[in-house]
Parts: sequence; structure tokens; C-alpha cells
Amino acid sequence: MQFLKLRLSGFKSFVDPTELIIALGITGVVGPNGCGKSNLVEALRWGMGESSAKRVRGSEMDDVIFCGTADRPARNLAEVGVFLDNRGRTAPPPFEQADELEVVRRIERHGGSDFRINGRAVRARDVHLLFQDSRSGSNSAALVGQGRVNVLIGAKPAERRQLLEEAAGIIGLHSRRHEAELRLRAAGENLERLQDVITTMEAQLADLKKQARQATRYRNMSEQIRELDVALLLLRWRAAQARQASVQAALDANERTVAERTRTAAVASTAQAEAASTLPPLRRAEAEAAAALQRLLIAREGLDAEEARAHEAARAAEHQLAQASTDIERERVLEAEAEAAGRKLNEETEQLTAAQAGEDKARSA
Repeated sequence: MQFLKLRLSGFKSFVDPTELIIALGITGVVGPNGCGKSNLVEALRWGMGESSAKRVRGSEMDDVIFCGTADRPARNLAEVGVFLDNRGRTAPPPFEQADELEVVRRIERHGGSDFRINGRAVRARDVHLLFQDSRSGSNSAALVGQGRVNVLIGAKPAERRQLLEEAAGIIGLHSRRHEAELRLRAAGENLERLQDVITTMEAQLADLKKQARQATRYRNMSEQIRELDVALLLLRWRAAQARQASVQAALDANERTVAERTRTAAVASTAQAEAASTLPPLRRAEAEAAAALQRLLIAREGLDAEEARAHEAARAAEHQLAQASTDIERERVLEAEAEAAGRKLNEETEQLTAAQAGEDKARSA
């Protein structure tokens, strides 16, 4: 496949839509420093699927979007389109029938980028394989930058082998082989998981067979239980019929008894009515007797109270009598003592009189 042109819009310094025609032979871009020559190479690399922001001289992928100047505002969208000649039908399916391929990469600020080939959304992996099959790509040795020649000269054998494989056009085969190995490894892991699932399912199947046997046994036992229930219900129905007959006979007997007792109750009611007609005089006599009894009870209570007061007065009189007896006895003792004192005083008086008489005689003498 041959590169036909490169179209840029909003990519770094190319804020306006710009197309770079890549004709047969050598196409050169000449200009002073800072005019954007390197931006064209980076746009081509980025359009072919470059995923490293450092490879396009940025800290993050949004740096490829035009960030604005003093005169022009920043853009929120950048787009790079790479046009390829496919008249040799070397493109992989499903694009091998197109005469020209348009590979477009678009990025929105803070929104990520997407790829389209001839207007159809594809993966970045599909874009990498497309350019690897054409011995090109964002990491291809065909993109020779400053100092790249010295690096290739001093490259290790493995790096030189990669360069030769790229020149031979088998890098895409290696990528596909790596992808196929990953798929085979994933398929192997899936088979292992499938074997584990089969083992688990076999264990579950054994459990289900056991449960099926238990269910069959349960169903058979349920049928037997149902038949036994029917037989038991039949026996209970027959026993209930027998009990119903005996209860009916007892009911008839009870009804006859109730009829007889009803007649007896009617006779008793008549007697009760006759007795009720004689009840008012008896009630009046009872009321009068109750009134007389009440009066007698009140009189008895009064007599009991008077008797209690008489007993209390008698006890008080007895107490006063005992007190008087004690006082009389004490007065008698005092009287005896007074008589004894009187006799003693009389004797003393007589003695004093005799003494006075003697004293008078003595005084006279």
C-alpha cells in the first residue's frame, strides 16, 4: 500500500484543515525551525495508532490538540487522516476490496480517541495490524528520526531481527501469532474451567439423580399415604354413621324426656302461679314481723347499753367502797396513835404538875 496524503485538523500547530500530498518518489518538507515539520511526522505516527504521549512530545494525549494562542482560542477536537492506495488489494478483510483506505483518528479533550477506516469504527488493534501488514506503523523503523540511524547501527541482534522482519512484512504475522497464542491460552483456560464445571455438573447430576430417586420414592409413598388416607376416611365415615344412629336414638329418647319434663314444668308453673297469688299477704306479714323484730333488736341494744352502764357504776361503787374501807382503817390507826399520844401527854402533864407543885414548895422553902 502506498501513502497518498495526510490530512490534519486541530492537531498541534495545524489548527486549520491542512492536507499534505505524498506523491510518488521523494516528498520533502522544507522550512525554518518551528514551522511544524516535526508535527507532520508526529501526526503521521499518531494517525497510525501511537499510544505514547511522549513519542509525540507531550505529557498526556490531550496535548496533541491545539491549545490556543493570543489570537485564536483553543480547540477541543483534533483529527488526523491517513489516505492509503489499496489497488493492489493488500489490505486485510473486510477492507481488501476498497481502492483507497482512509484511516482517521479523532480525539476529544478529556474524552479519549477513536479510530475509523472508511467511516467504519474499528479498534486500535485493527489499525496496528493494517499498517504492520504494509511494513509500516507508528513504531516502524521506516520512521527515522534524529539519532535513529546511530541507534539502528548499534542495535542488538534481536532489534535487528525485528527490523528485518518488518522489512519482510511479517510483523503483522507475529502480532497475529501472539494474539492467536493469547486466544489459545484463553481457550485452554476456558477448557480447564469447563472441565471444572463439568466435574461440578457431574457431582450435581449425581445429587440430582439421588434427589430424583428420593422424589420417586416420595411420590410412591405419597400415593400409598393417599390410599391409606382414603381407607381411613371411609372407616371414620362408617364409624361416624354408627355414632350418628346411636346419637339419633339418644336424641329421640331425650326429646321424649324433654316433652315429659315440659308437661311437668307446665304443672309446676301452674302451682307456682297459684302459690304466687298467696305470696303478698305472707310478704306483708313478713314485713311486719321484720319491723317488730327490728324494734325489739333496738330495745335490746338499749337494755344492753343500760346494763353495761349499771355494771360500770357497780364497779365504780365497789372501788369507792374499798377506798373508803382503806381510809377508815387508816383513820382508826391514826386514832389509836392519837389516843396513845394523848395518854402520854396526860402522863407528862401529871408529871409536870407534880414537878411544878414540888417546885412551888421548894420555892416557898
